[in-house]
Amino acid sequence: MMPDTLAINGGTPVRKALLPYSKPLVDDTDIKAVTEVLKTDWLTTGPKVAEFEKAFALFVGTQHAVAVSNGTAALHAAIFALGITKGDEVIVPAMTFAATANSVVFQGGTPVFVDCDPRTLLIDPVAVEKAVTKKTKAIIAVDYAGQPCDYDALRTIAEKHDIAIIADACHALGGTEKGRSVGTLADMSTFSFHAVKPLATGEGGMITTNNAHFAEQMRRFRNHGLNSDHHERHKTGSWFYEMSVLGYNYRLTDIQCALGLSQLRHVTSWTVRRQEIATMYDAAFEDIKGMKPLEKRDDVSHAYHLYVVQVDGLKAPRADVYEALRAEGIGVNVHYIPVHLHPYYQEYFETKKGLCPNAEQAYERILSLPIFAGMTDTDAQDTIRAVEKVCTAYAA
Repeated sequence: MMPDTLAINGGTPVRKALLPYSKPLVDDTDIKAVTEVLKTDWLTTGPKVAEFEKAFALFVGTQHAVAVSNGTAALHAAIFALGITKGDEVIVPAMTFAATANSVVFQGGTPVFVDCDPRTLLIDPVAVEKAVTKKTKAIIAVDYAGQPCDYDALRTIAEKHDIAIIADACHALGGTEKGRSVGTLADMSTFSFHAVKPLATGEGGMITTNNAHFAEQMRRFRNHGLNSDHHERHKTGSWFYEMSVLGYNYRLTDIQCALGLSQLRHVTSWTVRRQEIATMYDAAFEDIKGMKPLEKRDDVSHAYHLYVVQVDGLKAPRADVYEALRAEGIGVNVHYIPVHLHPYYQEYFETKKGLCPNAEQAYERILSLPIFAGMTDTDAQDTIRAVEKVCTAYAA
């Protein structure tokens, strides 16, 4: 075989072991923090929850932070706090994970899908403006891949029509727009602490806001709609509680909060490391034909939860490029199938192909390359070598 024969065709792969697109970093300090909580009487609804919330709010620069069981719960709680109900519409980007839209449906609302900017895959403010109706109650802006949306443009639209903005910032912890921290850019901002996210507690989520009413509503919502939790009643020696709203069990445990607190100290340095890897990729892909990175907006600090490229000008479709790169030991992934193309939304909301052409066309081309703070320069160079090898083999 020739040295550059693709591994999928029997050649030698760039890497023997698969490099994942992301993975968590857990050190001895994290393990110690969790172990210390396991030795206490409070494994859940205890003091670590409030401690984590306070530290997280301080980190992003908001007055309130509400911890919940996962990023989907964070979105659901935010939609609940806005009072979204049957007959209400919420504008949602098509290029996102299904949970963004599902959170609206959970409360009986209708997600209205809008297209993305083809250069960044962020929600298109022009499309948002066109989608606003008398039934519109909110916009959910997704900071896709870790890049903040154009919140100035979205705020202008929101104020004009008296609607709220929720930032789905699950990719973007550690990022900024015009010097403003992600977490402060919308009426409420939601975060995920899933194992592959910039801060990982296994599962977990957070909502940040400066609105005390929203925060109080979400705290009740995460705890079955009760007006107090077990730790609060323990401190006062009371047993009595009342359920004032229909809530869920969306609580985050003290075990997870201890891990989150420990991980929070790394967010800034981990963000810098991912940005360094992205800079290496950017430089390499200027000379490699066939892979086009997404554009970066001016005046933003991109958190790079994902590094997304579009297959461009190759004789092979994205599916073949995906398989070829994985055969080379590079664990590429795809984020995401546009939500309106999922069978559920096509059946129950009558969405169809052609609704959001930019998102649909991008979906056919996008790949997420490995990027996480624990990657070495050698890992990054392996990824670049594999991309170059595959693009050369499939050159048009």
